[in-house]
Amino acid sequence: MKKSIQFLLFILLAFACKSETKPPETPSPNVLFIAVDDLRPELGIYGNQFVKSPNIDQLAREGSFFKRHYVQVPTCGASRYSLMTGLRPQKRVHIDNGVFYKQMANQMEKERPESFVHHFKRNGYTTVGIGKLSHSVDGLVYGYREEPSDVKEMPHSWDRFVFNPGKWKTGWNAFFAYANGENRQSLNGQVKPYESAAVSDQGYPDGLILKSAVQELRKLKTQQKPFFLGVGFFKPHLPFNAPKKYWDLYDRSSIPIASDPFIPQNVHPKSVGKMGEFYNYKLSDEKPTLDQAVSDDYARELIHGYYASISYIDHLIGQLLAELKALDLDKKTMIVLWGDHGWHLGNDRKWGKHTLFERSLKSALIVKLPGRQNKLREINAIVESVDLYPTLLDYCGISPPYDMDGKSLLGLIQSGKSNKINQAFGFWKDGISIRTDSYRLTKFYREEEPKIELYDHLVDPEENQNIAADYPKLVDSLVLVLEEKLPEFYSKVR
Repeated sequence: MKKSIQFLLFILLAFACKSETKPPETPSPNVLFIAVDDLRPELGIYGNQFVKSPNIDQLAREGSFFKRHYVQVPTCGASRYSLMTGLRPQKRVHIDNGVFYKQMANQMEKERPESFVHHFKRNGYTTVGIGKLSHSVDGLVYGYREEPSDVKEMPHSWDRFVFNPGKWKTGWNAFFAYANGENRQSLNGQVKPYESAAVSDQGYPDGLILKSAVQELRKLKTQQKPFFLGVGFFKPHLPFNAPKKYWDLYDRSSIPIASDPFIPQNVHPKSVGKMGEFYNYKLSDEKPTLDQAVSDDYARELIHGYYASISYIDHLIGQLLAELKALDLDKKTMIVLWGDHGWHLGNDRKWGKHTLFERSLKSALIVKLPGRQNKLREINAIVESVDLYPTLLDYCGISPPYDMDGKSLLGLIQSGKSNKINQAFGFWKDGISIRTDSYRLTKFYREEEPKIELYDHLVDPEENQNIAADYPKLVDSLVLVLEEKLPEFYSKVR
């Protein structure tokens, strides 16, 4: 009997010791989310060996980069709204740059979070935003020529939102800044769409964004809670303004120009749309139109500015990542770099975004998990911006607050496996588009013909020829898939 009691005490003691020595739960990972405006996948890691983007390329080599990532809407505010909600557009307001103003600002806090940032905040994260993450560059609702208001675009998401406009004084002035302290608005559009000034990195606002991001990282290092830090850089959005040292990285005479500077065959010009954003720069050396492409020399000058702007932002991102590592935060921080949409650099005779072509809807996406958790580096699966919300929650161990259109990409990143269907959906004005593994089909709800466009990406990756008339059965099958996702505002005009 005595031996039995001794044995029982031994077992109980063993369990007690095991309980006392149980390791603490793994702390929640941090998230560093970097948004880059108008960044199409024009980077070294994506195959452009001319552009200088060593820091972003290195991030991609250490993480996973998605070669076929598509946004939902080819315009800044609406693209970011789909990203932040994990939902594709369902109403016309959802493809409007003012969607944050109209759907989130001045709203009472509800049970359903307004954004994934809000959901992180509710789940114990300190949330800090810097720069352009929603639509307004300082997170406030006001017009380009107005004084900032105190109305927040995302009123319940951020513990603090930081933006230093410097000598430009307001966020929108800084967004359209020139090195002398002026901006597009103050000069009434009498400006060029590019500038090369002999200034330091902080001679333009993106340098100030980096400075604020470094300061915030150092603050976040001292706290016990996990953090979500969002950093939204401006360039390479127009105007293509960057310090001269980044322009000097390139020999303009050797810069390649678009191989498809013409409207695609069997396409109505309305599909290409207007270039109103570009026309806001009234001192442009040449004015591109759908009837007349710019000269090769001017095309090179504009692309030079776009590349210089990328190299500028690449350098700033390199400094931000170096600071993350210096603070020993990289070992527990998930990093996401996301481009809010693409851009036509003379492709399809267009300078700008706002189309349902591949050039507008395809953008850069890189995800790096801490340590060596990224198993698949180059990911060719078709993914969408709405997939980021569930991916962030999945990795950080947070339950989703509602059913989303997006699907987690964590399986693709960690094992190369996923149940996600190879489809992406894009929305703009009077059209909706589906991208499959081999095709892009776009359907327009307008008077002008043709209303259906089909491109075979296996033989025509630049989408130069609409072949819809030649493949009616394929068109019908893709339209059926497309219209399963058809939002109410399109179905009303069928």
